[in-house]
Amino acid sequence: MDNDNNIPDRDEGINGYHKIDRYNPDLIQSLSTHYKDVLEQIGEDPNREGLLKTPERVAKALLYLTHGYDLNAKEILTSAMFKEDYSQMVVVKDIEVYSMCEHHMLPFFGKAHVAYIPNGYVVGLSKIPRIVDVFARRLQVQERLTNEIRDCIQETLQPLGVGVVIECRHLCMSMRGVQKQNSVTTTSAFTGEFLKEKTRTEFLNLISSKLS
Repeated sequence: MDNDNNIPDRDEGINGYHKIDRYNPDLIQSLSTHYKDVLEQIGEDPNREGLLKTPERVAKALLYLTHGYDLNAKEILTSAMFKEDYSQMVVVKDIEVYSMCEHHMLPFFGKAHVAYIPNGYVVGLSKIPRIVDVFARRLQVQERLTNEIRDCIQETLQPLGVGVVIECRHLCMSMRGVQKQNSVTTTSAFTGEFLKEKTRTEFLNLISSKLS
């Protein structure tokens, strides 16, 4: 990465594609120094060829995986709120989730299913996956992630109800600890109309169905 502020790190690609990443160079340098120390502490040689750029790469990866701290989910939602006379369930399902467990800083990943019942306003459909990413790209526990998505939609849109279900695999369970590779954790959170069994059942049936 160039040492000048705001100069992008360019990675030459195929067919003219250029990957451009922007990072705070001072923060990258600070994190890289710590990661170099970690490599030494575990018995590695950070000066060997394969590890020379590893501290910088890991520093950049960590900043990307936690960039949700710099985003405001409510502002994202309000940027695409529209008055609409629609009061049936809106469901966005199979949203890919990638996050990091705050206990071991290992990934967990899976899918989120989000629904709400409008109360005068709808939101641009792409904003639902975006707010999932806002909260997922932080150090998390799945239970809190589920609640934060629910609460953000409820507080911002003021709908008649919100439903969120998240299903994830946790590498802290499969790579270490109990080492259960096939376990899946499911969490749910509801407000308003989704607290009623009929509405909740409709939502669960919709996220379980497949398009023909």
